[in-house]
Amino acid sequence: MLSVSPKLGEFLVKTTGAKDIDNAFEKIFTDYLDLKLKSLEEVIKQLQEKWGADFDTFRKNMQTGTLKKDAYAFDVEQDFWNWEAAETLKKHYEILKKEWI
Repeated sequence: MLSVSPKLGEFLVKTTGAKDIDNAFEKIFTDYLDLKLKSLEEVIKQLQEKWGADFDTFRKNMQTGTLKKDAYAFDVEQDFWNWEAAETLKKHYEILKKEWI
């Protein structure tokens, strides 16, 4: 069984305004998942606006050589890896949120 120090428990309850430690953790995890999803959605939105496409279209354009830039340019590859990571993590956190709620 996991234990939490009384000081940490008190701090969590005070900070969240929860009625008990379980409720405090529930609030913290829910807020954390919401913040992570919001952050990832912002990254995705910025990349969609930059490239004028969703990730699947961007990836296909890279593969077919139909991007307006060289697919092997450093900034294009960086955008690809950042975008892929954001999409993957977003799906991961969405699954966790469904399991949590």
